[in-house]
Amino acid sequence: MELNLDDVVVTHNEQARRFEAAVDGLHSLLTYRRFPDRIVLQHTEVPTALEGKGLAAKLTRTALDFARANHLRVVPLCPYVSSFLRGHGEYQDLISAEDLQKILST
Repeated sequence: MELNLDDVVVTHNEQARRFEAAVDGLHSLLTYRRFPDRIVLQHTEVPTALEGKGLAAKLTRTALDFARANHLRVVPLCPYVSSFLRGHGEYQDLISAEDLQKILST
């Protein structure tokens, strides 16, 4: 399946506490818990048919951009988000020095 990420819209479903994207009836999501000063990114889920096409990265970027816009510290519980942060220094200022050290040492 060809996928143009520019055509994929990520929506923020605040009631369900997740960022979502639908492609051809298949739903991808990144769940979170929000606190007054931080957002805990819990789980990223992409259907098998859509894996490897950049959807998880697009969901993660959207969540991290949301955190930055709302001055929230990011707590990356999701292994995918931790991996993403290792490779994207432009977002590493959103996590605590302690969490950053853990992420970079794994």
